[in-house]
Amino acid sequence: MVEEKEEPTIILLCEDDLSLGGLLAEYLRRLGYEVVHCADGEKALQTFRERHFDLCLSDINMPQKNGLELLNDIRSSGSEIPFIFLTERKATEDIIRAYQLGCDEYLTKPCPIDILLYKIKAIMRRCVIKQRNQEVEFDLGNGIHFDAVTQMLGNRRLTARENDVLLILCRRKNELVERNFILHTLWAQESYFASRSLSVYINHLRNYLAGTQVAIQSVHGKGYKLIQL
Repeated sequence: MVEEKEEPTIILLCEDDLSLGGLLAEYLRRLGYEVVHCADGEKALQTFRERHFDLCLSDINMPQKNGLELLNDIRSSGSEIPFIFLTERKATEDIIRAYQLGCDEYLTKPCPIDILLYKIKAIMRRCVIKQRNQEVEFDLGNGIHFDAVTQMLGNRRLTARENDVLLILCRRKNELVERNFILHTLWAQESYFASRSLSVYINHLRNYLAGTQVAIQSVHGKGYKLIQL
């Protein structure tokens, strides 16, 4: 039997020091990580929106958009991607603010490379456990049950994409889920084809949910929200 090759962890590295960023990116690549290096926060956010990443490693002091602003934008999109700060800023208020915004780790420079690697491995290990333990079954009211493992919504079997879209919405019930977040998560892009496909799947799900106690609400220009009726 041929073993499946494990996919590499994809890291978005945000570091305006090109020398340091280049060296760190090359070192991580030699260890088997896939790394995309951006030298400013605005470019990093744009890159994050264009494809899938497993972890973000960022400085705070960056041009165009600093690391705290970048983290805030990423969390506001609905993404829970693991986020590590690697920065020279040691002020208590910066550390507190970073954790308030949702960072997973705050490391100060100079940081031994082996410590950084252990932090990355520990965070990714926790993420795998969290993903395995995430809820996959939901009671949608009126006797309608959604099981994301079997892809069953009541007596209807969903397509893989319908299932994925509904799972994202159910896990964030009553919260705004940005359209771009769904596109990046499921299609890793915002192409016209992906956008049109998402609209079709949303319409299908709305029809399937008729008669339940939840509905998919559109938030103009932003995304969708699964709401209780």
